[in-house]
Amino acid sequence: MPLNDPKLKNAKPGDKPVKLSDGGGLYLLIQPSGSKLWRLNYRFAGKQKTLALAAMTT
Repeated sequence: MPLNDPKLKNAKPGDKPVKLSDGGGLYLLIQPSGSKLWRLNYRFAGKQKTLALAAMTT
């Protein structure tokens, strides 16, 4: 299910990093400190890579 604005703004940190998936490898990573980071998992030359896109401010 795609993420929407209320889900993103109301997401709370936990004891461990939390991933909220948007599909296609895109997800929001919420660190225990409260920081929110957009990440994209993809494959290049048969190896999995992760691209950090931007930080989300609240």
